[in-house]
Amino acid sequence: MTLSPAARAVLRLVMILGLAVVYVPLLVVLVNSVNADKAFGWPPTDLTGRWWAHALDNEGARQAVWTSVKAGVGATAAAMVLGTMAAFAVARYRFFGRETVSLVVVLPIALPGIVTGIALSNAFQVVLEPLGIGLGLFTVIVGHATFCVVTIYNNVLARLRRTGTSLEEASADLGADTFQTFWYVTLPNLRSALLAGGLLSFALSFDEIIVTTFTAGPGSQTLPIWIFDNLFRPNQAPVVNVLAASLIVLSIIPIWIAQRLSSGARSVA
Repeated sequence: MTLSPAARAVLRLVMILGLAVVYVPLLVVLVNSVNADKAFGWPPTDLTGRWWAHALDNEGARQAVWTSVKAGVGATAAAMVLGTMAAFAVARYRFFGRETVSLVVVLPIALPGIVTGIALSNAFQVVLEPLGIGLGLFTVIVGHATFCVVTIYNNVLARLRRTGTSLEEASADLGADTFQTFWYVTLPNLRSALLAGGLLSFALSFDEIIVTTFTAGPGSQTLPIWIFDNLFRPNQAPVVNVLAASLIVLSIIPIWIAQRLSSGARSVA
């Protein structure tokens, strides 16, 4: 379909406006993290790095970052195992309810976060509290894993369907057992998909706030929760801007790497 010059200009303008709505506020946060004015007057009259030093000295912020890292690593590890197993079951076997399994795995990321959070909170209170397990880091990891598993599942399932079974069958014909075939043939083909899915899972977990609000307990305050709690405290505003800027960078990097890995895998295939 050929568009007229006027139509192309309108589409470009709409695209630029849409991108501006998304990225200009992020740019403002990044600039404010080095804005020398404590009231964050705009435009900045001077730039400084002292807010970053204050953020490094803030014990609560450091603890929140470390909690987010632990939650992200734990959720990603759990999602790696569960998502890969589910992808293998759906891609390699035919059984009754196979499509239902696929729907159940993907559904959590499509549900509103507040629904997932309330459901998990109620489930934890009914199942875990009688066993003496309260809300904490473990429940945060479980909550994050429910939606992180989708990124692993989708990446691995797509790769398994694209590569097929011919290489695995050839490996078996040459005398390799199941474990050898998986380790030397299947896993290398899945490596980039697993890494890309893992990076995306970690990024999703690191900046998640809705589900975390319902599943976190004392001593398990993640970075997004800490930022929200301190957002309207004037003395914490510089630190909040620094941490928000850090979240932007820490979210962009793994997503960019995952995108590069996925595009590289497609070009090789």
